[in-house]
Amino acid sequence: MSNVLAIIMAGGAGTRLSVLSEERSKPAVPFAARYRIIDFTLSNCVNSDIYNIAVLTQYRPRSLNDHIGVGKPWDLDRARGGIRLLQPYQARGREQWYGGTADAVYQNLDDMREQRADQVLILSGDHIYKMDYRPMLRFHQEKNADLTVGVMNVPLAETDRFGIMTVNDDMRINAFFEKPKKRDKGTLASMGIYVFDANILAEQLENESKNHADLDFGKHVIPGMIEKMRVFAYPFEGYWVDVGTIQSYWETNLAFLEPTPPLNLDDPSWVIYTKSSERPPVKVGLQGQLHASMVANGSNVRGRVEHSMLSPGVYVSEGAVVRDSIVMNDMWIGPGAVLDKVIVDKGAVIGAGTRLGCGDDNTPNAQEPDKLNTGITVVGKGAHVPANISIGRNVVVAPRVEEETFKEFGDTVPSGATVGSR
Repeated sequence: MSNVLAIIMAGGAGTRLSVLSEERSKPAVPFAARYRIIDFTLSNCVNSDIYNIAVLTQYRPRSLNDHIGVGKPWDLDRARGGIRLLQPYQARGREQWYGGTADAVYQNLDDMREQRADQVLILSGDHIYKMDYRPMLRFHQEKNADLTVGVMNVPLAETDRFGIMTVNDDMRINAFFEKPKKRDKGTLASMGIYVFDANILAEQLENESKNHADLDFGKHVIPGMIEKMRVFAYPFEGYWVDVGTIQSYWETNLAFLEPTPPLNLDDPSWVIYTKSSERPPVKVGLQGQLHASMVANGSNVRGRVEHSMLSPGVYVSEGAVVRDSIVMNDMWIGPGAVLDKVIVDKGAVIGAGTRLGCGDDNTPNAQEPDKLNTGITVVGKGAHVPANISIGRNVVVAPRVEEETFKEFGDTVPSGATVGSR
């Protein structure tokens, strides 16, 4: 395989994830008890023998920077190649944030050229999938392509969320439609995975940047190349999902609890690496019960956990019930508390006897009706929920709210409410 540079786009705000992305970028959101979303893309790279990686960050990068560090969990802390975290910066004649996906790469052309790569692999840092990139790179070379786009078939009802393309019998792309409003362009969707010849990429970015401050691969670069260059589609038939909404994030997490999960996280030939701290083994008390759940190290279960994900350091007190929920790091759940279809972020405290996600009222969240309308209640990072109150469905508890904030609701927070200012 030729010299390949991987560039991971990891600056997304992930606004559809509500409070989960309020203090971190979407790629840094915890996933499947012990991972972060970006771990899947990073692990795909190293499992594909790609060790020269640049991660482009922008929105609230601290959590992501801390997680990746020098890349040691992925064996990227090496003198040759390795990983680089690149943020937007000010320079003479250039003082703006990244305007689009392609603009982010354009603003880092100097770094790309210094790597002297033959091919550049552009990836998104916010998708859940396993993929060996080497066959796609070989496909790119065999087709003598200037650009190869990773594609998969998606349901017709979802085509307005993707770049949709049509191809000839040789998989050469002859038309590209970015998030078409009419669902009549086919179902072959871009995965946000691109292979460019490095010199072609640099040339295209320099030319297109003169016309577009918000330079984007799907809107500007790819359509312009189709007309005059060799652009091909590489089909991918494995599992791939964008956990871009609260519902898809919840569904995808809990899918890993099924007898046959969508991806095998135990596969020794394709390990999903992550940064992890040394914690003691899971402890289950005399009254503790675990059913169809994933529980990470450092957790202490003295209540009942059913069909749920518990990240490291979660404490479930006696008599508490956690059901169909995702509970993140270092959370304390008080005695007798009940969590039903809830996502709770890191460091939160749930008071004794409190019921989260109760009742059959499925009123959408008043502030975010398009994001919370399926019955999932979300508690932000570091929030303190008082004891002995009932909280309905589609409720948002803002990060770091204190118990006093709940007083305006009395002992019941109705479905669709938001607690705390955002």
